[in-house]
Amino acid sequence: MQQPIMESCLVQSPEQAVALLNPLRADIVSRLAEPASAAELARMLHEPPQRMNYHIKALEKTGLIRKVGTRQVRNLVEVLYQAIAKTFVLAESLSLSEETIERLKEHGSLAQLITTAEQMKKDAVTLMDHSEKGTEIPSATLQLQIPLKDQDAREAFIADYVDTMKKLVAKYAKAAEGSGDNTAQYQVMLAVYPKAAEGDRSE
Repeated sequence: MQQPIMESCLVQSPEQAVALLNPLRADIVSRLAEPASAAELARMLHEPPQRMNYHIKALEKTGLIRKVGTRQVRNLVEVLYQAIAKTFVLAESLSLSEETIERLKEHGSLAQLITTAEQMKKDAVTLMDHSEKGTEIPSATLQLQIPLKDQDAREAFIADYVDTMKKLVAKYAKAAEGSGDNTAQYQVMLAVYPKAAEGDRSE
């Protein structure tokens, strides 16, 4: 049965961070926003049941997922697992091992994405803490997908992307000139990254 889970979890445990840096284990956790059994996950991810059970036990040990019930399937009783949150953010304060740090360095843009996501979470919490109850905080989010077929297309898109944002910021900075210190400052954070493959969900 499905149980309420957190929208987001700030990961401060090195063991949990290392687990989430493993592509397969991160995929398992992401699919467990809703309860599922090891057999279901093995079919979804096209993995041998024995290997899936190994990773599920490891994730359960770190506390990223938990048992939430059982169900009868033919003559077997399957254990159902669920993640403790829908999304996870790695804390900057993590004392990661040299190996993990090297892995993050190899994927510098992804490490920056993790840091940016954490900063946005911290800023959102701070704004809520310092605003009166019921006060509307002006903000906006935008999610888009764009097909980029090869390296040349990716590089061209990034160049256009950066150029457009520079022009947009310059336009509004110029419009605000001479308005004094009372002009509200807004933080803008942008990210571009590949969409993770979701795979086929088996029934």
